[in-house]
Amino acid sequence: MKAIVVGAGMAGTTAAMGLERIGYDVEILERVREVRPVGAAISIWSNGVKCLNYLGLGDKVAALGGDMASMAYYDAFTGETMTQFSLAPLVDDVGQKPYPVARGDLQVMLMEEFGLDKIRLGAEVTSVSQENGTVTAHLADGSEVSGDLLIGADGAHSRIREYVLGGPTERRYSGYVNYNGLVPALPEIGPPDQWSQWVGNGMRVSVMPVAGDRFYFFLDVVIPTGLSWDRSTLREELRGYFGDWAPPVQALIEAIDIERTNRVEIHDIEPFFTWTKGRVALLGDAGHSTTPDIGQGGCAAFEDAVELSWQLGTSTLGVEDALERYAARRAPRTAELVLRARGRCDVTHGKDPEVTQAWYEELRRSDGTDIIGGIEKNIVGGPFG
Repeated sequence: MKAIVVGAGMAGTTAAMGLERIGYDVEILERVREVRPVGAAISIWSNGVKCLNYLGLGDKVAALGGDMASMAYYDAFTGETMTQFSLAPLVDDVGQKPYPVARGDLQVMLMEEFGLDKIRLGAEVTSVSQENGTVTAHLADGSEVSGDLLIGADGAHSRIREYVLGGPTERRYSGYVNYNGLVPALPEIGPPDQWSQWVGNGMRVSVMPVAGDRFYFFLDVVIPTGLSWDRSTLREELRGYFGDWAPPVQALIEAIDIERTNRVEIHDIEPFFTWTKGRVALLGDAGHSTTPDIGQGGCAAFEDAVELSWQLGTSTLGVEDALERYAARRAPRTAELVLRARGRCDVTHGKDPEVTQAWYEELRRSDGTDIIGGIEKNIVGGPFG
């Protein structure tokens, strides 16, 4: 049995490894000629780490991950600690440490573990067809690749999604721009083993530890979509947004490498429940594009990969039936995560200023129990509970 996976990102490579575990011959088709990860890093919460453990990648992920032992919120302007607490109770409850990981390091590891010789770069899929139990990917260079099933893991702008749904889907701007990158884990920015966040005026600055004595950082700015920007003045732009914020934020802005800082307008897609068409199924952002506000985008893709392999490996009524069972398990779970992330986004980024101010006051009264409970709610519900 041969499986075609469209997309060599984190979703596609983990799906491919899961399919190989159950005996499929897998080929990945990737439209770009060189894979360049979008974004500096990714939060792999415990549910995502468990999926990677299942795929045999536990030690490698742990080696790439930062030691995130605690979490804290600070007042954006005074730097006052609003709440600070250990994440040990979370780990005890769910049975696995979370790992913030540099996205480039993770992507390279996943591609190498699957096998670079099985990834066809520069292979842009322009259309898909199915006939007599065979699915065929038609490529821009005129060639074709056929198999027993095709998995669309080609991201938020998925062409395979258009095939499955019969047309394009509209992306929804969430209301903010995210600036992100990697910096040295300097003490003047924050503790090296803590997820630190500064919040105020519906904006947020955050640093998380990753391997190599580095912080993954992001700065969220609530501005309209489509604004022009100039990389050469990026630092000045950030000073304009955050010039009156606390000293650690100023230290972060001074430390960033503007040539390696990403600027991303954050979008999501309204949840939908049609994930399959015959022997074609969606996976990852192609099926559930979300905002990063609860850190579950990548984790949900890893869950998809595990569930896909389970259904194809255990169902006996054929490929199409197994894919439908996969979608029936995953679509409701991911729809809930997309909407939960959207709700958190609105609170964090001041959609209703009174609600956001109330959240700030809640943080000042919190001992962390409620925050850990919210994180656990996102973690549970996947293949591993």
